Amino acid sequence: MASGGNSPFHWLGLLKWSLAYSDGTKPANVQPMNKEDREFLEKVMKEGIIDEGERMKEILKDLTASIETILNVTAASGDQEEKRKELEEDDLLDLIQELRDIVEQIDYARAFMSMGGIPFLLGCATYQADESNDASRTIPKSLRKGALGVLSTMCQNNPPVQLSLLEHGHMPQLIQLFLDYSPENDSGNDGDDSIREKAVQALSASIRGHAMAEQIFCKNELGKVVLQLSLGMQKKGKKPSVQLRKRSLFLLRALLTSDNATKETYEQYQDVISFICTHGINEKWEDDAEIREMGVAMLSQLLQIQGGEVKKPILAKREIIGAVGIARIQAIRNLKDGSEEREYASLELEEWESLMLALVEAKK
Repeated sequence: MASGGNSPFHWLGLLKWSLAYSDGTKPANVQPMNKEDREFLEKVMKEGIIDEGERMKEILKDLTASIETILNVTAASGDQEEKRKELEEDDLLDLIQELRDIVEQIDYARAFMSMGGIPFLLGCATYQADESNDASRTIPKSLRKGALGVLSTMCQNNPPVQLSLLEHGHMPQLIQLFLDYSPENDSGNDGDDSIREKAVQALSASIRGHAMAEQIFCKNELGKVVLQLSLGMQKKGKKPSVQLRKRSLFLLRALLTSDNATKETYEQYQDVISFICTHGINEKWEDDAEIREMGVAMLSQLLQIQGGEVKKPILAKREIIGAVGIARIQAIRNLKDGSEEREYASLELEEWESLMLALVEAKK
């Protein structure tokens, strides 16, 4: 990644130029450069040094123009037109990936924010045709996911960008995007967990570690609905994808164990905590070992928090947790020592043992 606007590889061009004129075995015959040599050196410097700020402006300009074209073209007609659109989409995805690589650096993320990048990315991710727009003109899912990925990268541990997202009202927009692509919705969109995964990822990155954002999300009833649906608490439809369940549980744990969590937060999420106790750590429902391990670790951590509100739903299910835990601990211990399966389950065993001890301590 470039630093300070300079490519770390520009010196390679200078090295090649230097080697062409000196083999290192004797002092070079230093003479003023002629016009041809000077032009060559200027070309090397120009092509080897990248101004990331200018590059972001170029990317933003190209993306804006291309997406405007997508939203204003007529429906594709014929294989040739369809192929042309696919190639254009691939080019746009390359630009988005390049942009994401640049904004991994905090300073460049803030610079892109200053250029107006946030409303563009939000618009790209959440655009929906209305009565005044042709419903056939829409943003491809791949570009929506790309825009959400850039948003996630920009705001990760970056308070000024997180605050700017709040000011642009990103939370209700991303929540609505999630709901629009949920199997339970009636918006006309097919359920798509890949879109929902990216929406939760962007919400999580923009919320975690920012006190105001955490409080706003926890007070938003639809925010809770997002987590309920993501974890599989809906009464109909198939179980959400592993990645969606994992990202949602990660966000839930961050919210409940945050220094900014309040009594009201624990009360609002009691039913979600209860669901983790009965389903999220039970292999009969949760078939992903890593998610079960995350759930067990979260419950153990919650039992260490002072105050009874967060412990109530866990202690209310302690008999169920105990039965599941004892069976699971025994099953892991029965695995052959030194086996790959036993080694893989060793962390889950440690988490279960910690949770069982925490339950005993909490009852005292």
